[in-house]
Amino acid sequence: MQASTPETAAAPSPYAKLAALGLDLPAPPSPIANFVTFVESRQLLFLSGQGPLDARGVLQTGKVGGEVSIEAAYGHARLTGLNLLGVMHAALGDLSRVTRIVKLLGFVNAVPDFGDHPRVINGCSDLFMEVFGPIGAHARSAIGVGSLPGNISVEIEAVIEIAA
Repeated sequence: MQASTPETAAAPSPYAKLAALGLDLPAPPSPIANFVTFVESRQLLFLSGQGPLDARGVLQTGKVGGEVSIEAAYGHARLTGLNLLGVMHAALGDLSRVTRIVKLLGFVNAVPDFGDHPRVINGCSDLFMEVFGPIGAHARSAIGVGSLPGNISVEIEAVIEIAA
């Protein structure tokens, strides 16, 4: 039997990468209104906006650039990314079905003069790159808004390409 080399060894699964990061996938949260958390259409998976719900069931709230620092909001976006991964897993049954993170749309609940929205949403983008590697590279928009449901600090939605 031939020993595997870096060129022939299989890349670690998204689950192995999550474990290496010390992260557990959360159960997908229930919708807060009349919508579903995901829709699968052909080879695309559309994920509804998720927020920074922690393992205790507490939403992270506040205005970024006000009572929430950029660093804390980055962590909130990373937590939101973890919640998106939980929805992906529930939708697909296996994160290895992801063939590409296509697009993220990130909303930052910010004070009017805040201008570092991309730095905040990097929390989610960085997590997806860590979990999926090159297929985690995606198109993205990061915008500021005057408010979000429940005064959450960030909300992020995603479009994912999947294997049939």
